[in-house]
Amino acid sequence: MTAELLDGKSIAEDIRSKVKIEVENRVKKGKSVPGLATLLVGENPASQVYVRSKHKACQEAGILSFGYDLPATASQEDVENLVKQLNQDPKIHGILVQLPLPSGLDEERVLNMISIEKDVDGFHPLNIGRLAQKGRDPLFIPCTPAGTMYLIEKVMPKIEGKNAVVLGRSNIVGMPVALLLVRANATVTICHSRTKNLPEVIRQADILVAAVGKPEMVKGDWVKPGAVVIDVGINRVDDPTQKRGYRLVGDVDFDEVKEVAGVITPVPGGVGPMTIAMLLTNTLRAAELADK
Repeated sequence: MTAELLDGKSIAEDIRSKVKIEVENRVKKGKSVPGLATLLVGENPASQVYVRSKHKACQEAGILSFGYDLPATASQEDVENLVKQLNQDPKIHGILVQLPLPSGLDEERVLNMISIEKDVDGFHPLNIGRLAQKGRDPLFIPCTPAGTMYLIEKVMPKIEGKNAVVLGRSNIVGMPVALLLVRANATVTICHSRTKNLPEVIRQADILVAAVGKPEMVKGDWVKPGAVVIDVGINRVDDPTQKRGYRLVGDVDFDEVKEVAGVITPVPGGVGPMTIAMLLTNTLRAAELADK
């Protein structure tokens, strides 16, 4: 059996097209154009690539984007003062601080300063706290976890009662995904470096979300036949046959697992495109909240 390939790229394109139409409809009604501000501190090449891709996506969707760059030598006060300015700017509906910040800066303090109404990354403690509490809803859900859930629900509309395993417990992906699966009434197990009999635990999963940051860690015999496998990992491995000298792989051994799983996401082209699609969705939502 070869798994169905869950093409995040095409699904994300569909979401982005819908956002573009909704933005056009807003403007026709005389409402403000949604605006996203990105804050980049330092010159991390990967972060620069991510920020550029976000600005390009905004442009294609008709969303205004404003880029703010600070040098790696910027002080905590410099960063916090800029966030305060962006909080007060009515043209800006969403604020995204590109992580990681240079060493020496207090990341948590910076994220805490973002207005909860502009927290389109969904990392403000109040948003995460609401996500964790029964009967309460966050204003925004973190983009990668939201994209992950969208993909799962695309192929498994009824998650209730399913066994879900999340491999990885990061604040950015693992923990929020686990909370979202609990909200969908799945029975959730969170695995990490201290988990005993890891392959055995993962083998119980109807839904597996791999977000641990270890190249091709999950093998074919770890996976329950027919499982939905969402691979959030994106890792560089040396490959002299490639022009760049490396290739990108996920946390799942794709060639092995595709022969066992029912559905699997590719890397690249799976969860990655969904993250930006959800960022655009959150920015549009922030503009709608600002109207009220």
